[in-house]
Amino acid sequence: MPGVPTRAADNDPMSSSFLWVKAFHIVFVAAWFAGLFYLPRIFVNLAMVAPDSHAERERLLLMARKLYRFTNLLMVLALALGLVLWLGYGVGRGPGNAWMHVKLLLVVATIGYQHVCLRLLRDFEHLANRRSHRWFRVFNEVTVLLFAATVVLVVVKPF
Repeated sequence: MPGVPTRAADNDPMSSSFLWVKAFHIVFVAAWFAGLFYLPRIFVNLAMVAPDSHAERERLLLMARKLYRFTNLLMVLALALGLVLWLGYGVGRGPGNAWMHVKLLLVVATIGYQHVCLRLLRDFEHLANRRSHRWFRVFNEVTVLLFAATVVLVVVKPF
């Protein structure tokens, strides 16, 4: 039957390895975005810290630094597995895959967003932040839009 996996296809090592790579790619992308959802929430709290509350500020900065480093690792793993899917297994290659070009633009935008987060973290570290907690609340919503658009492109493949 066309489109229905057979027992032989289930035992094919290429099929099995593809599914493992795909599964871990999804896990690391979701974890990467989870870090990007939470990091600006720490910035919201940092922007609200009273000037004389040094211990609270240092604790939040430590949390932000550790989360940024961990999120960076998750990004590298997600990107590496994505490259394996794209270049190794041919996902999104060939005619009829214009969605992949837009998805790659969103990936670049997400990497850019993460680098903006680093710049904002450095501003907090150097007491140079000039943005309000409200600005960081709005900034935090950008990740939701990036994540939603990326998922829709991959699942729906609209073009």
